[in-house]
Amino acid sequence: MAGRSNHVPDPETYDLLIVGGGINGAGIARDAAGRGLSVLLVEQEDLASHTSSASTKLIHGGLRYLEYYEFRLVREALIERERLLGMAPHIIWPLAFVLPQMNSPRPAWLVRLGLFLYDHLGGRKKLPATRTVNLARSVLGNGLKPGAKTAFVYSDCWVEDSRLVVLNARDAAERGARIETRTKLVSAMREGALWKAEIASGSGTRTVLARGLVNAAGPWVEDVLQRAASASQDRGVRLIKGSHIIVPKLYEGDHAFLLQNPDRRVVFAIPYEHDFTLVGTTDEPWEQLPGKAQISPEETDYLCETVRRYFSREIHPKDVVWSYAGIRPLYDDHAANASAVTRDYVLDLDGGDGKAPLLSVFGGKITTYRKLAEHALEKLVPFYPGATGDWTAGVDLPGGDIPGDDFEAFAAQLASAHPGLPRALLTRLARAYGTRARAILGTAQTMESLGADFGGGLTQAEVDYLAVQEWACTAEDVLYRRSKLGLHVPPGTADAVEAYLAGQNPRTSAPNA
Repeated sequence: MAGRSNHVPDPETYDLLIVGGGINGAGIARDAAGRGLSVLLVEQEDLASHTSSASTKLIHGGLRYLEYYEFRLVREALIERERLLGMAPHIIWPLAFVLPQMNSPRPAWLVRLGLFLYDHLGGRKKLPATRTVNLARSVLGNGLKPGAKTAFVYSDCWVEDSRLVVLNARDAAERGARIETRTKLVSAMREGALWKAEIASGSGTRTVLARGLVNAAGPWVEDVLQRAASASQDRGVRLIKGSHIIVPKLYEGDHAFLLQNPDRRVVFAIPYEHDFTLVGTTDEPWEQLPGKAQISPEETDYLCETVRRYFSREIHPKDVVWSYAGIRPLYDDHAANASAVTRDYVLDLDGGDGKAPLLSVFGGKITTYRKLAEHALEKLVPFYPGATGDWTAGVDLPGGDIPGDDFEAFAAQLASAHPGLPRALLTRLARAYGTRARAILGTAQTMESLGADFGGGLTQAEVDYLAVQEWACTAEDVLYRRSKLGLHVPPGTADAVEAYLAGQNPRTSAPNA
């Protein structure tokens, strides 16, 4: 009889262990995997579970950053704006912004000068240039209080922020990366040219080895540094809370508004989920430990007051149908107030001379995530002689391979292929998944062929896809991050989805496959 082996399996070994499943971590994972590196990304909760799903949902240059002379950041963001639009035309699309000069603390000439720079800093090609309109004679003024006259109209882009994170993670996985949600870094220590890390998930704790460690933990960046023995801690992060409210639709039209307040802060009002208007954001210092943030009564009052200052429809806290808040992990440049803290990013590399590298990410914004990832790999590739060069610019994200980037034509084709299904459902699926909507629909011609109906257009086929392909484990993952259907579904849907995910286990293959 053969004796039992005493061999202990060797720990998994990766080129990179990335901590953090927000936009920066997912973007770095995608870039690294595409260069031929073996990658493990761990996220203690769900992908985009905090900051990256709590943004204002914009791909933009940051018009107001010009006031703080952040010209390099604005230029980089403007270049990325059009690049990302081409990479994911299903979840990113142009959006016109109306900037009324009523109640403006800035003279019109100064605003127009800023918009001139905004038009020309980034080599704009696809989006229209700024123009001036008379709101008294334009449909763009509908919903505003009487007296609004001159306004400037400029363009940026909308983005489904949490879907952008998931699509980067999906692409990383298809290029060989392993993505593990609900998995936390417990500790890490250097052993020569390797990091030895303990990670914990629902199935227990295990040891992995990595030739490099990336700390992209967002608000938890300093916490991860404390868990990594011998890591340098000479950089700081400043936590700023940004909150948004969702209110009944304030005006008709597909355009957004940029509203100037007497304190010189600006607030966006943006069409949201057809029936609502998104209003935000605030800038409040966050003095607590990182965690789940909620809007305060004072922030709600501030945003409602901004709405009343500009719009005919009276909005009060009782009219808010939903709110969300996120903590922005900004690089601490010691600015005097929260609004002035830089949105630029800093990449801190600790390692070399035989020591395994640790790259920590401080700051950043969703628009520049791809460039941030490229810069991160520039710092890391000297440790990986076999890694290939830059590649992500212009390479479509999953579902983004829409012919000619013509979303309307693609949506029409999808409707033509499935005439028995509701057009609204098909348009939503095209928006959320692009060409990968076909993987959900298959040959379906009736709603019954998509399985159980959870309400609001959410079907079993879509839930299965999200579990198998996009790491969705809970109703919140499905209803508020992978989609915003939580605003539309009937009571009881969340419980039904939760029970289905827990009991039916729709996974037929691992999402990393």
